Amino acid sequence: MIYVHWLFLVAYAVVVIGTMIAVIMDNRQPAKTMAWILVLWFIPLLGIVLYFFFGQNVRRDHIVSSKSLDQLTKRSMLEFVEQRNLSIPTVYRTLIDLFANQQLALPFKGNAVEIYTNGYEFFPALLRAISQARHHIHVDVFIFADDALGRLVADALIAKAREGVEVRLIYDDVANWQVKNSFYERMREEGIEVHPFMPVKFPVFTSKANYRNHRKVIVIDGRVGFIGGMNIALRYVQGFGKGDKHTAWRDTHMKIEGTAVYGLQRTFLIDWYFVDQTLISNRVYYPSDISKSADCLTQIVNSNPTDSWPTIEQGYVSIILNAKKYVYIETPYFLPTEPVLFAMRTAALSGVDVRLMLPLHNDSQIVQWATMSYVMETVEAGVKVILYKSGFNHSKILVSDDSLASCGSLNVDIRSFEHDFECNAFFYDKDMALRLKKVFTDDERDCVPLEDVKDLANRTFLQRLWESLVRLLSPLM
Repeated sequence: MIYVHWLFLVAYAVVVIGTMIAVIMDNRQPAKTMAWILVLWFIPLLGIVLYFFFGQNVRRDHIVSSKSLDQLTKRSMLEFVEQRNLSIPTVYRTLIDLFANQQLALPFKGNAVEIYTNGYEFFPALLRAISQARHHIHVDVFIFADDALGRLVADALIAKAREGVEVRLIYDDVANWQVKNSFYERMREEGIEVHPFMPVKFPVFTSKANYRNHRKVIVIDGRVGFIGGMNIALRYVQGFGKGDKHTAWRDTHMKIEGTAVYGLQRTFLIDWYFVDQTLISNRVYYPSDISKSADCLTQIVNSNPTDSWPTIEQGYVSIILNAKKYVYIETPYFLPTEPVLFAMRTAALSGVDVRLMLPLHNDSQIVQWATMSYVMETVEAGVKVILYKSGFNHSKILVSDDSLASCGSLNVDIRSFEHDFECNAFFYDKDMALRLKKVFTDDERDCVPLEDVKDLANRTFLQRLWESLVRLLSPLM
């Protein structure tokens, strides 16, 4: 019995030391490495579990090989060479090259963009586009709920599948854990190809639970694409809560028509290859006659925890640090990485008008507590923080200097930057920047400055201490 005891201790020590070596070999920031070593040393059993679920570095574990990515890009798009050799204004070249060099994320000209600022605008447009589909419908969403709206969209997809239209659906497995499989099975029985992204089945949990597909991309016939902050669920129309506690939902979504739909299609097909192991590279999915007279230069950029670099985070940092006049940001959650926080502080201290719009009341109290500790750091540097009071603002937009803008699925938080699969559209166009700037300034009318909210401006020491403690959990939120 004694020998078994010692054998267990030796095996346990080997696992702990091996895990520490793995942490060191990840070559992360020293502070993060030391934090994990301390966790493993002082609470070894729980520490190993936490590291397994939340600490492993999956960067460079590419979900698609370079060869497959080449097929999904160069061999599929007839206009690849033309787009690769676009004449790009010098002011945009550095940022465009940053994205192109990392992901073959090409800039596309000839795009028309329609902006939706609530579900009442977006979902009718989506249903109309679905009803007009002739060849294929590709849906890649974080949440596809089994509620009145989800069933309405599912019925629309089923109707098109019955007509012979190819319909493919990817939904995130963890985000939809409450949805019964029968909801998706009904679609499968009607000929729709349906796959969960990184399925995690109880009780066999893995570290995959921490890496989720947060994208919201829909492509119809390779001609029309949708991207933004809205998933397929009733709350994106009606809001949440009842009676006096009802909260309206404010969000931003977009319809893109033009060659940038190639980028959205590529995003979907990369994810499809991951979930189905089918490489779809037929040029029929990239029609050649889709350029629009409107000429909004657009780049579709993905950010994946399996990539070598946090692409969209790097883009945000670049935009903020290179801003000359202003940067306006809307995000529902603000738990930024250190590079983003540093960029915002630096820009504000340099005299750039940096404005950050957050919901006055978040849909998660623990997130709101953690957010306040970060917010006060930006305020001290001169960032103007304003709080949206007319509901829950789930919008995810960035606009700078009347020339650059972005909208997509990415929140300004550690989860989006480091752990989730995200997709944003970047617009290099004055008209588009001004349109999104107007969205921001319209929302600003429904905001209150942070310093005017007595409960937030005059927090006690214990409240601030609690917020700082909760902040330690930011990477897990």
